[in-house]
Amino acid sequence: MIEWPESKIHAFQKTLLDWYDHNKRDLPWRRDHDPYHVWISEIMLQQTQVHTVIPYYERFMGEFPSVADLANADEGRLMKAWEGLGYYSRARNLQKAARQIVQDYDNVWPRDIAELQKLAGIGPYTAGAIASIAFNQPVPAVDGNAFRVFSRLLEIDDEISKPQTRKIFEQVISKIISQERPGDFNQAIMDLGSSYMTAANPDSDHSPVKAFNQAYIDGVELNYPVKNKKPRPIEVDYFALVIRSSAGILMEKRPDSGILADFWTFPLVAKEDLLAFSGQDEFAEDEDALTAMTDYFAQQYGLTLAFQFLPVKKVTHIFTHRKWLMTLLSADLTTENDLSLFPGRFFSKEDFIQHAFPKVQQKLIDRVNSLDE
Repeated sequence: MIEWPESKIHAFQKTLLDWYDHNKRDLPWRRDHDPYHVWISEIMLQQTQVHTVIPYYERFMGEFPSVADLANADEGRLMKAWEGLGYYSRARNLQKAARQIVQDYDNVWPRDIAELQKLAGIGPYTAGAIASIAFNQPVPAVDGNAFRVFSRLLEIDDEISKPQTRKIFEQVISKIISQERPGDFNQAIMDLGSSYMTAANPDSDHSPVKAFNQAYIDGVELNYPVKNKKPRPIEVDYFALVIRSSAGILMEKRPDSGILADFWTFPLVAKEDLLAFSGQDEFAEDEDALTAMTDYFAQQYGLTLAFQFLPVKKVTHIFTHRKWLMTLLSADLTTENDLSLFPGRFFSKEDFIQHAFPKVQQKLIDRVNSLDE
């Protein structure tokens, strides 16, 4: 790893901030330094592209213009406002943190980075972003952009997936960050990492900081940052069930922990569980799976159903470590059945409008709706 002398640090700060002053992105959360605005934008930007976040952010601010509004919001309304962004635990943590600010901090934002990390869902990066942008504190905000930019500038060979590596980057950046304009410095690094210093196909020939980019000068830019390849997500086969009656479509309430916790979905039965129920290693024919599902629902929930395959392709959805492959089955419930054993209820058209659904469920709905097109 290269270490810069003080003169080079000052030259880098000036070059970076001059470029930022003339080229910074016009983003709605950058129009002031309100910690609430910084916080909401940073949480939304986790796992989500900037162009996708902008309309969500603007609608969210219209719905919940202050921390107190968010703290007091109905959870269903909050989930609806978040619908489509995914990773719904982020929204729940937003409300938990808002309530902490209102109740534990008398509606006054903590400024200290350690205090900020006591708020639900706020880790070192988000705390650094809020402290530097909203409160002008010279602390780094180390995200993927910062890892990429500084590993290339200084040829830092530490593997970035290791927890201790963050500390190394924080120490390095703390020596380089502008003491006068830390928020602009951190945002300039974000913009640099998403433009000239991208993960693939960087444009360092035209980068404003190419003279400082040692990996570019040495022709090894794509070797940085150093990271192990992520393991491929494990594939899991599911049957997604579209069960209709005169009351609507049967929906299942997911458990309060695990993937899609507390959300409503079509009933989902893992193929592995259905095979175990039927005592088979594999279904020899498609009809065997339909028979097994009929028996499964009769025994588990006391529901008499005759399933058939819907003539649509499987729906695929990738979580961080899992890839779900969902085959759609349908059935009609023509007689009155007791749902007391089933973890759900029938949804009317109005229910579908009012409830927030995870992205995987929206994919299933879209695939079913494609049959009517």
